[in-house]
Amino acid sequence: MSVPTIRPGLAAVFVLGGMATLGLTDNFVPHISERGSLWQFHFVRSLMAMAVMLAVAAVGLGSLRPRRPWAVAGRSLFQAGSMLIYFGCLSVLPIGVVVAGLFTSPLFVVLISILFQGKRVGPWRWCAVGIGFAGALLVIRPDPSALNWVSFAPILAGMLYAVGAVATRAWCEGETTLTLSAGFFAALGVFGLVGMALLPGTGAPEGHAGFVWRTTGPLDATMLFWFAVQAVGSLIGIALIFRGYLLGEASHVAVFEYSLLVFASFWAWVLWGQEVPPLALAGMALIASAGSIIALRSDDPVPPGRTPAGDGP
Repeated sequence: MSVPTIRPGLAAVFVLGGMATLGLTDNFVPHISERGSLWQFHFVRSLMAMAVMLAVAAVGLGSLRPRRPWAVAGRSLFQAGSMLIYFGCLSVLPIGVVVAGLFTSPLFVVLISILFQGKRVGPWRWCAVGIGFAGALLVIRPDPSALNWVSFAPILAGMLYAVGAVATRAWCEGETTLTLSAGFFAALGVFGLVGMALLPGTGAPEGHAGFVWRTTGPLDATMLFWFAVQAVGSLIGIALIFRGYLLGEASHVAVFEYSLLVFASFWAWVLWGQEVPPLALAGMALIASAGSIIALRSDDPVPPGRTPAGDGP
């Protein structure tokens, strides 16, 4: 077998392109959350994404059939749960805060590897965990007089994402990107369907605050357009990131994933006028630094945030 060519510069370009795509499309969620339903959004978006992947498989560009169905299903539940929280938070919190919470996942990957996999961690990565924790506190700015559970929800998303990232390597080695992406969207579609069936559907707040509590929203042309933008944007972003991992060393390429903090905050400022306070900017820098240390000092080929076979927002 020939050794694959490593092209770090081109790999960085692909990953930056993927993060720029996701950073832009995630900023369109307020167009959906004002009138729509989180559960309906995930159900319809998953149907759209699955249709695209079925077409890709039909022309012979991949297979949707998993080698280990239960392993793929278990991994998908954690990743889908993470994205369910992520998108719910986008309706009520600034996107920079939500993305920063998601990117605490490398810290949880380190803790999981210690507590459940018996791995030894050196002083550099322990230092990174402390730096990342300090950064998370700066981003959420825990004021005891105004603190609520929503402030910590993005960090819960990061924890679930970390479990999914570890499971990708531990449970799903050998599965294809198309298979894992299909499992991810299928799990999100099931979550959406369950939410639509179980929520009462009455008494939801008006506007963005009701995004999580509504069972359904209008499926007019405007809403379907934004659903499609999200579905296509997610698939393009994931494809670009995966291509980047094929062209570069995973531990080096993973560092560029933190550009999502910049792209998401930039587009939030351009589109919605959201400004990031100086303390939150400092916290984001600390989280990015911590993740970079973990990526560059780790011998584990699994990326600390998204995996090359993983799925992002």
